[in-house]
Amino acid sequence: MKTVAQLLDEKGHDVISVSPTEPVMAALSKMSDKNVGALLVMEGDTLVGIFSERDYARKMIIYGRTTNASVSDLMTKDVIHATPEQRLEECMTIMTAKHFRHMPVLDNGKLIGIISATDLIRDSITTQDLAAEQLR
Repeated sequence: MKTVAQLLDEKGHDVISVSPTEPVMAALSKMSDKNVGALLVMEGDTLVGIFSERDYARKMIIYGRTTNASVSDLMTKDVIHATPEQRLEECMTIMTAKHFRHMPVLDNGKLIGIISATDLIRDSITTQDLAAEQLR
């Protein structure tokens, strides 16, 4: 398998983000408009969290939040990130073990992209298809 940097070079480095003070409903609307399952939470150039559909579904009712809640009320603060040099299989192992689907990519503390479980599965399928074609 390839590295995170190689995957980002193929898929792009675009990141959809939100500020921690953004209302939850506005963040959910942005997720729907962009057809993504998570937004990176940024204060300027600093990654401070990640807000996912799972954060909303699990924390909104459990913690008794209202629709007036801000992203910072529900986001995951301790974000596990990847580095450009990491192998995709290592990221897949981490994401599976820790039960999350989106992983920001930081290079020397600077955000350079995000990878998802879907990205990793898609790459794995492509790799398997190429291997099968070569065997034929």
